[in-house]
Amino acid sequence: MAIYLNTKSSLENFIELYKEKYYVDKSEIISLLNEKISSKSKYICITRPRRFGKTSVINMLGAYYTKGINSKEIFDKLEISNSESYLQNLNKYNVISISFNKLSDRGNTYSDYMEMIKTSLINDIIEQYGKIEPEKYFTISDMLEATNDKFIFIIDEWDYIFNNNLFKEHQNDFLEFLRNLLKDRSYVALAYMTGVLPIKKHSSTSALNMFDEYTMLNDMVYGKYFGFTEEEVKELCEKQSKISFEEISEWYNGYINEDGDRIYNPRSVVKALQNGKCISYWTNTGAMDEVKEYLKYNTMDVREDVIKMVSGYDVDIIINEEFRAGQEAPKTKTEIYSAMIILGFLSYYDGYLKIPNKELMREFEKALQDESFGYVSEIIKNSRNMLKATVSQDTEKVAEILHDIHNSEIPILQYNDENSLSCVVTLAYLSARDTYRVEREEKTGKGFADFTFHSRRKADTPFILELKKDDTVDSAINQMKEKEYFQKFIKEHENVLLVAICYDSKMKNHTCKIESMYFSEA
Repeated sequence: MAIYLNTKSSLENFIELYKEKYYVDKSEIISLLNEKISSKSKYICITRPRRFGKTSVINMLGAYYTKGINSKEIFDKLEISNSESYLQNLNKYNVISISFNKLSDRGNTYSDYMEMIKTSLINDIIEQYGKIEPEKYFTISDMLEATNDKFIFIIDEWDYIFNNNLFKEHQNDFLEFLRNLLKDRSYVALAYMTGVLPIKKHSSTSALNMFDEYTMLNDMVYGKYFGFTEEEVKELCEKQSKISFEEISEWYNGYINEDGDRIYNPRSVVKALQNGKCISYWTNTGAMDEVKEYLKYNTMDVREDVIKMVSGYDVDIIINEEFRAGQEAPKTKTEIYSAMIILGFLSYYDGYLKIPNKELMREFEKALQDESFGYVSEIIKNSRNMLKATVSQDTEKVAEILHDIHNSEIPILQYNDENSLSCVVTLAYLSARDTYRVEREEKTGKGFADFTFHSRRKADTPFILELKKDDTVDSAINQMKEKEYFQKFIKEHENVLLVAICYDSKMKNHTCKIESMYFSEA
């Protein structure tokens, strides 16, 4: 049975995907790839974070192109069937599908790894081309040339040994293997390769420099085929009634491709809809401690940016260089951010960097609690006291905690503007997110409240927080009442706390006033 050449497994895997209730048709990408066949631009490498639909597309392509099976029945139902090139390329090619994420059971060396791949591929060629005598040829490339046939190569997880830090002394040998197999070979009709990390460069060149690369930082062509677009998510949400589109958006939205399409993490969306519950699905599938580890590479430079992003602000920064396979651990701020964008931990669009969504926000909140963040981690560890002081209406304690944070050694928290105070408040109440859903600038009543704290437990009192610079706490309280910020809480709660926090930029002190408002008063 063939392992790599014209296998049935791609179709079997694709049929399983197609039968899913929350399947999204991405088959239009095939029409774009059909244009590349047997052209100068036939080498394509698309890299995306884990669980962004790369393998789903791989299985679809294998099922479509291979002449080893007849897949017309399923593809007749998909968008690709409307393309002029549909029948011209359907099941017309020898397809070699290789996923490099499997290690040999016979040993754990690089030689064992490559022997498994080479032997399996040679056996497949012999099985399909009985007249080929392998002992006559020095390389697999020579064997494939001797078939006088055209092949489409579909390669998944090309960067597996780089991403998992395997065989470091042989990683360049691996690149040479791929180059010898694919570059300038007449038998290559199309080479489609995918992974997480962009291709390793040797100085300014690459062993695989024939590939056009499409990454999280650079893709004007294939952006909408990896991840779900906003319209696709809306359609999926209509297939069930437990979770609203708004909740899905809060949890899993946040990526924007170069075309400006909003992109959602597909695994998390599907799992949430299947289970009827929004939690962290994607971040639980891999080592999300990587967030903390990447930030540790240069804690002092990135700390203030992370505080900004956790507080809901974007960071204005230009990132041109991409983190690549085989690259040393990132050292500078831009290198760290580049790596985190490529891995999907951060979103970058039009020169602005941000934490994509609630799922990732939780990971950054955890990272800030690490001791390497110094005083920030202490603030967060003590933030439970801030919540306790607020719900008990201890205004002096609230003002004291804010004063201590604002006078910390962290430059971003200095007395300059209301954004600084927002960062202070975010850190002070970070632990509150365990029991409250915290919203910034939420539309409520006749305006937008600075912060709203929606209690997750019935016994907890919700509260609204209004910030003022060089103003009075009474002014803030009156604003919350006049603009009826409490409206969102009336149906489910008996009362809400109105929390006014003001700071004097000249005197550098804080004042706080808290009123408990019962809705019979409203």
